[in-house]
Parts: sequence; structure tokens; C-alpha cells
Amino acid sequence: MRILAIEDDALNRRVVRDMLAVAGVGMDEADGAEVGLRMIDEDRYDVILMDLRMPGIDGMEAIGHIRARPAPTNNLPVIVVTADAAEGLRDRCLDGGADELLLKPVAMEELFDAIGRVMAARGLSAGLMF
Repeated sequence: MRILAIEDDALNRRVVRDMLAVAGVGMDEADGAEVGLRMIDEDRYDVILMDLRMPGIDGMEAIGHIRARPAPTNNLPVIVVTADAAEGLRDRCLDGGADELLLKPVAMEELFDAIGRVMAARGLSAGLMF
């Protein structure tokens, strides 16, 4: 399984990377949406973990760029991981093309469950165990 975390905060990336390491899953990292979008064009990923608030291109705009790409890239599962708990945010994210929303701080079980759900929705197995 290939996961890309697009997150401008190094500590947040490390926390998620450490959680995934428990399941033996590696994670590539992008410290901003511009870098992440280039990585998506250059490599194949199974799941994208996307922060919302980043300098430059924000997470919602980045999701729009992903959904506008040709297949199969436009169908990448995107899980928004954010500290923003604004009312209606979940609906805005899902309407904007995200597959799932997790609020920080994320528990390992929540992260693994969300990855499993978005993979299962595409008929794939995440195989994450902790």
C-alpha cells in the first residue's frame, strides 16, 4: 500500500508516519499541496491524506486538482485530516471530492478504519492491522 500525506506540519506528518509504521505501511510526505500534486503525477498512490490549511494551494483546492486529472488519478481516495472542526465542514469536504474526514488529533484506530473504508469503497483491501 502506498500512502501520500500532504501536510505542511512536520510533526503532524511524523505522528501519522509512526502510526502507519505499526502496520508496516510506509508513507511518502509532501510539505505542501504543490509538491504533493507533483508527486501524484510522478508516482502511484493508493490513498492520499490531505491537510486543509496549507500555504499556497489549500487542501480543498488540491482535491479539486486531483479530481480534474485523468483516470485513474482522479479516483484516488482522499482522506482529509484537519484540526478544523467548523460546522458543516464534513459535508463541504465530501461535496468537494474528499472521501472521508478525520479530525486531529487522529487516533490510530480511526486512521486505519478510514483507510479501510475508502479502500473498500473501491473494492480493494487495505489490510491494516494494529
